Amino acid sequence: MMKSSNRIFFAAALILVLIGGGFLLTKGQNGKAPAGFDGERAYADVAAQLNMGPRIPGSAAHQAAIDYFTAELIRADWQVELQELEFSGQRVRNVIAKRGSGKHGWVIFGAHYDSRMVADQENDPVNAAKPVPGANDGASGAAVLLELARSLPKDLDREIWLAFFDSEDQGNLPGWDWILGSSAMAASLSDTKLPESVIIVDMIGDADLNIYMERNSDGELTREIWETAAKLGYANTFIPEYKFSMIDDHTPFLRRGIPAVDLIDFDYHYWHTTQDTIDKVSAESLDIVGDTLLEWVITR
Repeated sequence: MMKSSNRIFFAAALILVLIGGGFLLTKGQNGKAPAGFDGERAYADVAAQLNMGPRIPGSAAHQAAIDYFTAELIRADWQVELQELEFSGQRVRNVIAKRGSGKHGWVIFGAHYDSRMVADQENDPVNAAKPVPGANDGASGAAVLLELARSLPKDLDREIWLAFFDSEDQGNLPGWDWILGSSAMAASLSDTKLPESVIIVDMIGDADLNIYMERNSDGELTREIWETAAKLGYANTFIPEYKFSMIDDHTPFLRRGIPAVDLIDFDYHYWHTTQDTIDKVSAESLDIVGDTLLEWVITR
């Protein structure tokens, strides 16, 4: 992803989310997390991706990730397709899992699965020519989608897509731009049928997780998700303040007029460095995000 304001912090605007007279501070305190989502199992999915190596587009590890997602999604009883498109001069390969009747709408949960080709941040000058492992920036979001696939009820009366986006993270490199996979998918959607909501998860596995409201995201959808998190006791993690303005996988859907939200913790010191490794990721953080999304989609 690319921050659209050169990493300048916006002034925070505090928004109070009132649930039952106040915030709940811990999981299970006056609120019950939905059964099913397993942060430890999602953490194992992060580890599995890291064991493949950097998921650089066109690499063997990139193909291994596609194969892994496909096998896990089929095992969880989803219809799976590989969407192969060309966008901005690059071939992109999105993995899309589908389930549900669509009687009451259509929701897309999305995350990118590629990892950046080179570690090019100033705080990692020694390793600038090496690829980024992508534990948090890539693998964590894909892991949340996989665990949602296992834990979402099969009888939901809305259509659900789980979209694993290719080539999000190669911007500012020769021949590449940002958000290619999501841009290709958004462009492919028919004007006669568009999703009611798109929720993107990116860099949400940080052991010190702080998810601020993102300024470009749809306001109503943002409010719904932050209220759900507060109800479950996660108000200390889903912080009701605006902080960043991002170009991320939600952007192409917003451009098409689709309500979309970016869940991202951009306060991540290891972004685009070789230190973005499995030890920086927490099963508890994955569980918080997964619990919130599972509860949101079940109860909305």
